[in-house]
Amino acid sequence: MILVSACLAGFPCRWDGSAVPDSRVMELVKSGQALPVCPEQLGGLPTPRPPAERCGNRVLTRDGFDVTEQFKRGAAIVLAIAREYDCSKAILKSCSPSCGKARIHDGSFTGKLTQGNGITAGLLMKDGIEVITEEEIANNQ
Repeated sequence: MILVSACLAGFPCRWDGSAVPDSRVMELVKSGQALPVCPEQLGGLPTPRPPAERCGNRVLTRDGFDVTEQFKRGAAIVLAIAREYDCSKAILKSCSPSCGKARIHDGSFTGKLTQGNGITAGLLMKDGIEVITEEEIANNQ
């Protein structure tokens, strides 16, 4: 089973209530090969919600509210789901403070990117789960 970001599967769960459907991810879900998850919702955050970015080891909203614990809680729940369903791979949303891999927004809320992983992506990789982004899939086709 493959874990996927729910927003890539067409679920409107992003911070602004939108989705970013990816046809390849949607086909994996439709065929029963992938399980959609949204760590931010699983961590207790509403949709829509204020945008958040990683600032060092913390995750802050644009207005300075600390949502680190919600992001960590959601990541832990996603890891538990991955273990329960024996997921060895995850396709996650690039640049996200939860799901981003290698590049995430830099905490300035200006659209700039920096090196780093989202909270969930980092936890999954630490547990040995292969994490790729939708951008990596597109680049490999």
